Amino acid sequence: MKVIVCGAGQVGSNIARHLAEEQNDVTIIDQSPELIRRISEAYDVQGLVGFASHPDMLDRAGAPDADMLIAVTFADEVNMVACQVAHSIFNVPTKIARIRAQNYLRPSFSHLFTRDHMPIDAIISPEVEVAHAVNRALHMPGAFDMLPFADDKVRMIGVRIEDDCPIAHQPLRQLTELFPNLNIIVTGIVRAGKLFVPAPDDQMFPGDDVYFVVDTRHARRAMPLFGHEEEDAHRIVIIGGGNVGLVLGRDLEQEKDRVNLKVIETDRRRAEFVADRLSSAVVLCGSALDNEILEEANIASAHAVVALTNDDETNILASLMAKQHGCEKAITLVNNRAYEPLIGSLGIDVAVNPRATTVSSILQHVRRGRIRRIYSLRDGAAEIMEAEALETSGLIGKPLGEIEFPPDVIVGAVVRGNEVLKPRGSLLIQRKDRVIIFALRDSVKKLESMLSVGLRFF
Repeated sequence: MKVIVCGAGQVGSNIARHLAEEQNDVTIIDQSPELIRRISEAYDVQGLVGFASHPDMLDRAGAPDADMLIAVTFADEVNMVACQVAHSIFNVPTKIARIRAQNYLRPSFSHLFTRDHMPIDAIISPEVEVAHAVNRALHMPGAFDMLPFADDKVRMIGVRIEDDCPIAHQPLRQLTELFPNLNIIVTGIVRAGKLFVPAPDDQMFPGDDVYFVVDTRHARRAMPLFGHEEEDAHRIVIIGGGNVGLVLGRDLEQEKDRVNLKVIETDRRRAEFVADRLSSAVVLCGSALDNEILEEANIASAHAVVALTNDDETNILASLMAKQHGCEKAITLVNNRAYEPLIGSLGIDVAVNPRATTVSSILQHVRRGRIRRIYSLRDGAAEIMEAEALETSGLIGKPLGEIEFPPDVIVGAVVRGNEVLKPRGSLLIQRKDRVIIFALRDSVKKLESMLSVGLRFF
């Protein structure tokens, strides 16, 4: 597949890396010679310095033969114009644009992004994606991540294994024997920084990060088995009233009953703006690094603090100060990859990476076929995806145990209608079954090729 990526920032360079590692023909455009030099030296991509929305630059990038254009520059307008030029002049089949300004995304303006007006096939909003990622973490106390599949009939949950985990040191095969009524499959374990798909005889140890797939109806019962019995967060403090904080605040006010929400914002005008747009939240103007402001926010009794400023250092320090005051859980926005290995040791419970959330949104449009859900994990170390078995699939009627999936691939669940089935080896795949599949990076391309012949994405 031939792909043009407009913008060589964190998101653009990461999606270019993903695609290049899978042997796609990738060209990336950016105004910064330094960014283009860096990414061209690191990955097998063609780099061009120039304006991504200019027709001559897109022509040089191979737009007449391109299958897809992904516009993720820092300017919304450049992204939109690049998609328009790609459509009107070069007839590029698929156009994806990152749009930051929430004014463009109001439901009343939804007709703007149509083929007859601004022909963009998929819009990615980093602020909305990050807010939803934080909200998912708040919905599952004790988890550092929660990803819904099959209309939230199935969830993949990420948890840290602590010393008091009752099923630590137990072979995974015994989970079914010990808890036959719980539909759980452990799909991935991170140990000493390495992610692997466990075998039935593998064990979980304290310090491991574990990903498991579970029937959503069993999720709350499953958490204590992994050593987590935290209560729901009803008292929440958001640090940073930017677009992410505002979107999250609106979501929490709409979704959570009896939520006690406070927002800390340093800029007075922005604080007033946020206060006008949230119905019940208390908005405090000041620095989250000021103990007096934290005390005014009653941080000691907060169930969760969510640090969402544009500064990583502020987010990390404010989170640590909040926990020192007695806050139970810290969710922290971190952009700099160099900080990620430090997060767990510092005592921060959940680190949200805006780059990873945006890349996951883009990947579901990049993968061959029609994708409903796909998430990239651990900076692309693995992906988990949802697929539907169609009547033409060669997999229908075969027991799962006889299907030759690529190595480091595991099926986490099969959804048939409203029923979530445990993926036993004897289970026969039927037409319209939804299959939740976890795969390490090196096996994703093989899995995609296999599924494009058998399973079809939707």
